[in-house]
Amino acid sequence: MDRRRMTAIGVLVATAGAAAAVTLPSFAGESASPRGGAPAASGGVAPEVVDALSRDLSLSREQAVQRLKRERWAAGTVTRLRTALGGDYGGSWLSADGSQLMVAVADPAQADRVRAAGAVPKPVARGVAELDAIKSRLDSAGGKASRDVSGWYVDVATNSVVVLAQPGAEAAGRRFAEASGVPAGSVRVTAAAEAPRPLFDVRGGDPYFINNAGRCSVGFSVVGGFVTAGHCGQPGDRTTGANRVAQGTFKASSFPGDDWAFVEVNGDWTPQGVVNDFNGGTVPVSGSTEAPVGASICRSGSTTGTHCGVIQAKNATVNYPEGTVTGLTRTNVCAEPGDSGGGWLSGDQAQGVTSGGSGDCTRGGVTFFQPVNEILQRNNLTLVTAGGDPTRAADLTGAVGLVAGRAQIQPDGRAFRIDDGNQEACLAAPEGVLVGLELQRLTGAAFRTVASADTSDGVARLNADTPAGVYRYRVAGLDGVGAYTLAFSAG
Repeated sequence: MDRRRMTAIGVLVATAGAAAAVTLPSFAGESASPRGGAPAASGGVAPEVVDALSRDLSLSREQAVQRLKRERWAAGTVTRLRTALGGDYGGSWLSADGSQLMVAVADPAQADRVRAAGAVPKPVARGVAELDAIKSRLDSAGGKASRDVSGWYVDVATNSVVVLAQPGAEAAGRRFAEASGVPAGSVRVTAAAEAPRPLFDVRGGDPYFINNAGRCSVGFSVVGGFVTAGHCGQPGDRTTGANRVAQGTFKASSFPGDDWAFVEVNGDWTPQGVVNDFNGGTVPVSGSTEAPVGASICRSGSTTGTHCGVIQAKNATVNYPEGTVTGLTRTNVCAEPGDSGGGWLSGDQAQGVTSGGSGDCTRGGVTFFQPVNEILQRNNLTLVTAGGDPTRAADLTGAVGLVAGRAQIQPDGRAFRIDDGNQEACLAAPEGVLVGLELQRLTGAAFRTVASADTSDGVARLNADTPAGVYRYRVAGLDGVGAYTLAFSAG
């Protein structure tokens, strides 16, 4: 690439030392939904909802619409019955297929009232108010719960409060319940290998803080984190999100010369293939096809929100006070301190991350961005898009220590969403180590195995044609101790 030197006067590196909250209009001509102005489905149900319900619950569009109508009826019926039954109301729930509404009643004499409303009465010993009071006692004692107890909730279908404990630690759950002073027989302790954690989305344009001081903007989500400007931080610098929750670490950074960085996020943050439009919505990122000079382009940043303009030139060199940066793209879009690192889109295609510029968004100005494809290529990163999980486009690999009798969920403890198509996976383990590999699909509220294999010959291979949905891989140690390598692709 020809990177002849160009001098820019009065160029400002756009990083900020304090937060700002600015709301500006959405991307010009862009919709926060890939479907834009698609008409509503029958019954007034949005087509996006119908599509998602059809996909994840394996329903036809007609079945999905009918289920939503039934659920809307059930919600209104429950509201009326809750008032009519008063203290005898014991909760309500729909059958697995959503066709029947069950209503629990503490007084059998109220059963006819429930039937008259079109629901099925279920006699119980406790009203929902009593169940809520039992749970409140557990809440008050929550600080004394051990780490083996992951949570508790009211289960109206069993007319009890359920305490979740790690497998093998049910005794800890019972001790916690007894110590809280709840009535005997009102709590059920259930084994569940759950380890809940808070989850936050990574979105282009959102603010983040570096070492609890300076502020920059997220560029685009990539597998494992996000890309941003290099002048925002150095390898090892820590980041927190807009909510000031620990977010990640700068793993790679280049400035001057180039102006890019990669931040690896922790397990509490989920990279999403969208950019914040600072108008209450998001804009999808569908790829990174490079736009030509003269093309329209829009920038999203945490100081000034969203602004648009056109691409004026490519392969520009800028002499910042900190040093020369080459290979930038020049635009007539404004930016201000704190917008650094934010994402640039042409339509739904990612273009780059904000480097710096001159002027401001009151008088106008010139802003430069680092092309995103160079960042992806230099760091072997995969862009996360709104159309699905990155596993659709590339194989992912990882080596993790494995202990017999334990199981791990991949990728990285999470699930991924794909359209219908073929899925392939290959897992290799050392000689003498037996590992089971399962492909699981989210069905209703649980993951169910749809294909499996083991490393009886050292390698486990899966190949399955699957419908659209949410999937994950479960890797279980069956015998021996060692490490495995898993590669998989979908779509």
